[in-house]
Amino acid sequence: MIAAQAALETRMLLRNGEQLLLTVVIPALLLVLFSSVDIVDTGAGEAVDFLAPGVLALAVMSTAFTGQAIATGFERRYGVLKRLASSPLPRWGLMTAKTLSVLVTEVLQVVLLTAIAFGLGWSPQGNPVAVLLLLALGTAAFSGLGLLMAGTLKAEATLAAANLVFLLLLVGGGVVVPLDRFPEAAQAVLGLLPISALSDGLRDVLQHGAGMPWGALGIMAVWAVAGLAAAGRFFRWE
Repeated sequence: MIAAQAALETRMLLRNGEQLLLTVVIPALLLVLFSSVDIVDTGAGEAVDFLAPGVLALAVMSTAFTGQAIATGFERRYGVLKRLASSPLPRWGLMTAKTLSVLVTEVLQVVLLTAIAFGLGWSPQGNPVAVLLLLALGTAAFSGLGLLMAGTLKAEATLAAANLVFLLLLVGGGVVVPLDRFPEAAQAVLGLLPISALSDGLRDVLQHGAGMPWGALGIMAVWAVAGLAAAGRFFRWE
């Protein structure tokens, strides 16, 4: 039942034009544009080496947080979640299916964005295990926050808030603009955001060849635990 629901969730996600815009088109365009045109000073080295890890982090956020929050919010509004909750599929099974759908979509995103980055001259390095751990914790953190928003706000408010957060974190989360371009007081706060931790962690590994970025992993672990716990406590099915 969980596998069938996950397949359905994935097909619905991939057929949704707005979701594809958020999850695939925007990250790919940002990667190509900022790698090809000297818009932002990304420091020494090729721009794509700085941008690719940040865009991978953005892809995780767009799917696990923005896309999931909007889709789940409207499913809740239209009574879809209420009906599914009364089906033989248990509620935890539905949440598991949604998580599997997010993971499948993220795999497709990572493959596509990696291929584009390689075409632009990207030269990644570092430990693949560290990359997978960062992506997994990032997915957990953003999923918890997305479900918390979808389960507590009205659908229209979720749509507005999720898109607003996406834009704000795109600009201020170290995705395409390095955090050291912001005032020092702002850097300390922005560095604690999950998107900043994921971007910087992936950049430390893939660009600088670092081992396990424990600081970034710790920040995302806190967000993951807090977000999932809050979603489990406050999520409303109706």
